[in-house]
Amino acid sequence: MSDMTYQSKSGRGRILPFLAIIVIAGIGAATLGDILSYQALRDNREALLAYRDAHYGITVLVFMGIYTAIVAFSLPGALAASLTGGFLFGTFAGSLINITSATLGATLIFLAATWGFGERLSARMDAADGRVKKIKEGIDDNQWSMLFLIRLVPLVPFFVANLVPALVGVPLGRFVVSTFLGIIPGAVVYTSVGAGLGGVFERGETPNLGVIFEPQIILPILGLCALAALPIVIKAIRGGKTL
Repeated sequence: MSDMTYQSKSGRGRILPFLAIIVIAGIGAATLGDILSYQALRDNREALLAYRDAHYGITVLVFMGIYTAIVAFSLPGALAASLTGGFLFGTFAGSLINITSATLGATLIFLAATWGFGERLSARMDAADGRVKKIKEGIDDNQWSMLFLIRLVPLVPFFVANLVPALVGVPLGRFVVSTFLGIIPGAVVYTSVGAGLGGVFERGETPNLGVIFEPQIILPILGLCALAALPIVIKAIRGGKTL
């Protein structure tokens, strides 16, 4: 077998984990919408609470496994999972469990994308000339700021925020740290909403899932975004490289 043939087969093999994620995500989007939802949580709340009270440790592990899989395979239900974490474990413990699970799932996507595409694409961008190379250099110069920005901005899809860093060669450790810290504000907001679902269920109401866009929530988050972007602005003012 020639080296070229071996490299071709090896390259195809490297993208299999990422392709598996895409396939499972598609299947999940078509089949799991009603299972991983707020309505499912409402209908099964008593059984979930009873199981948690009887098997707290197992409940934590099972919940983290499910949440990690939801994020890793981009399945529907991430918001419902965040609410469930707050409902079952309270704001503090629920936030820690949700953030850890989401970070684990995001890291799995990142590793799959890096293994399949990221290393080769990053190498090609490094070897490129002109605009492509400038974009890559701009990202490299401002990695921490860019990573925190895409986590803090509520409008950036979570899957995109997991994929882009892998495609531009962000180191694993930097990705994990920025993901864990960057998703804290949003995770705490939705976990706290979940922690208050008991009263919402009793009143027959629907939780305000748009709470993150209310001024008292979104303005501090935008302030964090401005703080994350500050190094980029300073570099631009000083004539440094930036996007």
